[in-house]
Amino acid sequence: MSTRELTITNNSGTSIILKLTETSLEISVGDGNASRRRRSSGSSLPFLKSKSSTRVIHVPLRNVVAVTSSDVVGVSYLARKSPKHSLSFFRVEGSHDEKDDTLAKQWCETAMAAAYHGLTPPKKLKVIINPRGGRGQAGSIFTDKVEPILSAAGCALDVTYTTHPMHALEIVQDLSLDFDALVVVSGDGLIHEVLNGFSKHTQSDKAFCIPIAPIPAGSGNGLSLNLLGLQDGLDPRAAALNVLKGLPLKVDLFAFTQGNQKRLSFMSQTVGLMANIDVDTEHLRWMGDLRFVLGFLRNVVTLPTCKMELSIKLVEQDKGKMADAVRARRADTSSDIPSVPMSPSSEVIYDPGSPGDTWIKYDKPCLWVYAGKGPYVSRSLMQFPVSQPDDGVIDIAIQEIIPRKDLLAAMEGAEKGRCYWFGTNRYFKASAYSAKPHAKSRGALMVDGELFPMQEFHVEVLPRLGTLLSPFPYYAPEFTLGENGTVLKPGS
Repeated sequence: MSTRELTITNNSGTSIILKLTETSLEISVGDGNASRRRRSSGSSLPFLKSKSSTRVIHVPLRNVVAVTSSDVVGVSYLARKSPKHSLSFFRVEGSHDEKDDTLAKQWCETAMAAAYHGLTPPKKLKVIINPRGGRGQAGSIFTDKVEPILSAAGCALDVTYTTHPMHALEIVQDLSLDFDALVVVSGDGLIHEVLNGFSKHTQSDKAFCIPIAPIPAGSGNGLSLNLLGLQDGLDPRAAALNVLKGLPLKVDLFAFTQGNQKRLSFMSQTVGLMANIDVDTEHLRWMGDLRFVLGFLRNVVTLPTCKMELSIKLVEQDKGKMADAVRARRADTSSDIPSVPMSPSSEVIYDPGSPGDTWIKYDKPCLWVYAGKGPYVSRSLMQFPVSQPDDGVIDIAIQEIIPRKDLLAAMEGAEKGRCYWFGTNRYFKASAYSAKPHAKSRGALMVDGELFPMQEFHVEVLPRLGTLLSPFPYYAPEFTLGENGTVLKPGS
């Protein structure tokens, strides 16, 4: 028998064959009483149907959490009971013949090496939980779904529950730098606090190198959606797996300046109708991300407009080039974004402090201005489909004023980025921008979901300052809509 295969016997006397392939762990259970098998594994195993009496499941090696050998051999892993289900946590265990002790130990070592691809679990983790975030379930999400996975992997957990606004900032600014990752169980607002805490750390350069891993427990959970995709972005167990198996991903951050106040932003700055949605539905956090859909419908009725002067330090505005660049990144080819050659016009101004830089000015009433990074801002809206984590720019979308019926029609396909191609959606990539609201302009300014005064502000990109844990070297969501509404094949 090779070190790729091991036979164990559960406490019901049923033989279980554990076999390693190049990409998966194959678990085969022989014939016997099904209910007895379920009891022995601690949870119903999602076996694939087989023509024989043997039941088989193929677990991707990435989903193997832990393999242990002591008195019994145990395998902890994540699997779906069906393709549409979220991940569930399972454990199968059994004894082996004494004469196979050496083989069992070798098999477990081989299985762990294959499951972690050279990574070195267990990890030392700082966990910050906001018990009031989203629907107020962050605590139970952690204890019921996340902690069992991290504990099974042997992680050392230092857990703190926040008790007041900016508590996470206070924790992080004095954080020990020996943690392997910082796990944030909340929505995107707590990520904002953590990053600003890093900026105040006495060794901020080292603090920013500690990877952040979000566990979705808020309303929007945009960052988790961008790292894990639509299927897994709202699944706490998938996010826990990312804590164990994710690799560091450098991301651009933004320096937000308003008067004498300076803050870091990581996701978005929003003015106009889209900002009003956040404010108007604050009391509806218990609804999850459905609050944003309801808020949008309410604002379509009132149709508030946004009046401000924008100065944009332009890098690119050709939508076709931007879409090609993000697809090239996924194909592991060049993703450099060339500047658009522009000739001076009435809209172009130049910053005297930076000769040669092209600035454009936008000073027309609009419905909203949305600037940020990461395709998804919520499950129902892919606002920045061509965003990349570390391209050194911020994506800016300006929605021109359109009729209510067109706004309602735009909801169809919004989760796939369909609005990107609309002619009324002005889209830019910039390295900086400034916004100056008109004197009588009303409305809200939201920065990473937090309310700020509706006053003049400036934003500048801080390339590759932040660090996240991610399964991929790019954002997970793929933009598959072509300019004419055609659906492109994934990877094309």
